[in-house]
Amino acid sequence: MRSILIYADRGPSMPARLETGLSLARANGGHVTLVVDTPVTRFMAMDPMGGSFLATDALQQALDDDDAYAKQLQDQLAGGDVPFDVLRSEAEPVDALSSASRLADVVVLSRLTGLAGEVAIACRTPVLIVEDNQVLPIPAATACVGWDGGDESAQALRNAIPLLRNCGTVHVVTVQEKPHGRPGADALRYLSRHGINAEMHDLARLGSTEETIAKGVQDLNGQLLVMGAYGHSRMRQFLFGGVTRYFLEQAKVPALLLSH
Repeated sequence: MRSILIYADRGPSMPARLETGLSLARANGGHVTLVVDTPVTRFMAMDPMGGSFLATDALQQALDDDDAYAKQLQDQLAGGDVPFDVLRSEAEPVDALSSASRLADVVVLSRLTGLAGEVAIACRTPVLIVEDNQVLPIPAATACVGWDGGDESAQALRNAIPLLRNCGTVHVVTVQEKPHGRPGADALRYLSRHGINAEMHDLARLGSTEETIAKGVQDLNGQLLVMGAYGHSRMRQFLFGGVTRYFLEQAKVPALLLSH
């Protein structure tokens, strides 16, 4: 992972997100791109007659503020040891990140941004989600791979190899296989071909699949959970819940790597 894309805002979760991205770049001899976004459409409004108008003064102030923030980031990183660039955008955040991620190896977000689920769907790039005030150590001491034999978990496993290669311990955790999924042993074999020795854990079900995985990761002291995103449709996830939604909204896992 040498091309690292970071969503840059002025929120309280930005420092941990930035430091995680920089640590990832240092570990891989990589480059960091920060996206500072000013969504222009948020300054458009409708009048009672059905017309639209642009709040030009407010928009100009927002553009000036974000330009200044981009300059602040440039000054902050200029004396550091990681090559970087700062990209300005005027699109909606998901669109801005989707466009910028086409030649990125990973997108770094925080839970607090609330963008992770949409970005995981919109991008064909893995999304690394860190806790709002917690930097993910690179390499992680303990990483877990959520495995169900499906296409999404296989994609996540492939994408995670650069993050898993130097971890102290890697665990593959399963609850139950899909009827036509690949057995968990295949995940171990795939990792071994990349020089990664992993341990297999077939977890006894405790409530839902997501609750079982979350408890297993907690018991293993996992700092990172690798998992596929949205194996079912977004509508089904919204109506009935699901593993991805649970881990984005409820589970206390230090960091997630999602792939769709």
